[in-house]
Amino acid sequence: MRTRSTAPSKGAKSSEPDQPSKILIPAERPSKTFILPKDTSNNARFLQLPNPRTGELTRYYFCPKLGVYEFTVVAAPSHSPRSILFVHKSEPATDSEDNKPPTDGSICKTAELLTATPIDFVFFLIPLLSSSGQAKSLFQPLDDIIDSQDGLPKHLRYILYNDAFREVLQARAEAICDSVEAGDEKMFRFSEAKLLKELITKAERMVAQGIPASLEERFIRQPLVTPMMAVKRQDVPSNGTSSNDTQGEEQSQENQETSAIDTPATSTPTPSGEETPASEPTPDEPTTPENVIHLLRISTALSLIKKSYLSKPLCDKIDAMLGAPDSPIDFKPLTDHLKYVADLRAEALASRSLGDFTRKRGLEDEDAAESRAEKKRRLEEEEKKKKAGESKGVKDLKKVNTSGMKKMSDFFSKASAKKS
Repeated sequence: MRTRSTAPSKGAKSSEPDQPSKILIPAERPSKTFILPKDTSNNARFLQLPNPRTGELTRYYFCPKLGVYEFTVVAAPSHSPRSILFVHKSEPATDSEDNKPPTDGSICKTAELLTATPIDFVFFLIPLLSSSGQAKSLFQPLDDIIDSQDGLPKHLRYILYNDAFREVLQARAEAICDSVEAGDEKMFRFSEAKLLKELITKAERMVAQGIPASLEERFIRQPLVTPMMAVKRQDVPSNGTSSNDTQGEEQSQENQETSAIDTPATSTPTPSGEETPASEPTPDEPTTPENVIHLLRISTALSLIKKSYLSKPLCDKIDAMLGAPDSPIDFKPLTDHLKYVADLRAEALASRSLGDFTRKRGLEDEDAAESRAEKKRRLEEEEKKKKAGESKGVKDLKKVNTSGMKKMSDFFSKASAKKS
């Protein structure tokens, strides 16, 4: 006789070994991966300091021995996302631990590396020293300037009163301030002229070390490119050519001289059998002077510094000082050359629109076309990745000929009313 088996008692233990339900779980908080400097002191801390440009509290890394570090985010591109797996460091397993489950870990959905890069503390002192109010024209001790600021964040105040960092603090304040000795104490007054000299020194140091290739191509080479206005060919007709052929050649020469703009470097055969390079520069073709290239690099470095670490009102003051006659560096040759290049491009665009009626787009439209091509390429890559993730059954179903078949929605539509 068949009987039902009795249900196991609640206290009975299963013979199967206990296994964790989830080995990998999402991190409770957004995990961060920091790359910190070596040889830091035990007093190094993560601090919330006001951003020199915006004033918003931002995470920084402070070491009294090495200084302040900002974090540069290195992340995967949006069209190719990545993730990071965090696990605890495990020791070599023994024979008795072979049957133990693996160590729990966590997964961070966004793969970001925050790299600590040094930042000059003088950028944190600029808002502090330049906003001293009525005492702006007076010399004051550094402690009095700090004490006059009531709304300083506590982390910034911790750095300003750190004894181990005091010597560096006074040296950086002296770089942008006029200073006088009053007994045993040094007094400071903010100087915009010394700040400008300090920024120019930083820009020259950046240029001496070398600007990255991507910035060099975008901000240095492209603005200085001049269009080729015309290409001249001197064809010597052979003795056996007729007058009609000569007239046709002269007309073709005139057409080439007026419509050759941005011609690629190719060789064209002449009737005499010789080849003339199409991109051979003429003797009067303009070349960019070296001092103009150097000034453009300095200007680019200054722009990067100002947009990253200075407030907009202070950037306007620095720009006005750079354009003044008593500026430490003269950018007039650069301004004149850039205006000359802009005039050449406008002339080339005008001659192109008059001589080539088949061309419908200008230089600005070419940039838009390149951006559209880049978007199209990304969409094609995403489609390829989606197709690669499809199963074989789904791919086979897409190949089925469904012509003449009813759609699935037809079976779930309301039935038509029957005629009485």
